[in-house]
Amino acid sequence: MSKFNSINPQDFNTSAFKTIGTDWLLVTAGTTEKSNTMTASWGGFGILWGKPVVYLVIRPQRYTKEFVDANERFSVSVLPNDYRKVLSYLGTVSGRDENKIEKSGLTLEFDEGVPFFAEADTYMICRKMAAQPVEPEHFIDPDIDSKWYPDKDYHTMYIAEIEKLAVK
Repeated sequence: MSKFNSINPQDFNTSAFKTIGTDWLLVTAGTTEKSNTMTASWGGFGILWGKPVVYLVIRPQRYTKEFVDANERFSVSVLPNDYRKVLSYLGTVSGRDENKIEKSGLTLEFDEGVPFFAEADTYMICRKMAAQPVEPEHFIDPDIDSKWYPDKDYHTMYIAEIEKLAVK
């Protein structure tokens, strides 16, 4: 396994706005036999139900959603900016159509059976705590539906405990 050190999530002093909105994340789930990943740029970190959590949203057509739904845990990997082109590729190509992990050139590793990427600067092992469909009747801002959901492909929001946070 690559050289990572576990830290307390409270010691993770990186901006969530930069990490998620600018740097992007790879959400990866599956098994040693079959895994999939997707690029994510929406979500957050915080404290909920007394635990450090990550929350992410995944659209129903994303292949990775099937893997997240089928497994208790998933990972979030944060890669250096040098991998921007790879992150873009992983966010636009479906794992249904090709083995995009293999084609990306990234190294898939496993931490207690949970897939993550060796090239990451940071990875988190996350245990699902809740999944909630995002439904338009709950939007307070009426522009959300027309701007972000013209195809009515509403996300599912996942809230997951960060069980392990590891940095290089």
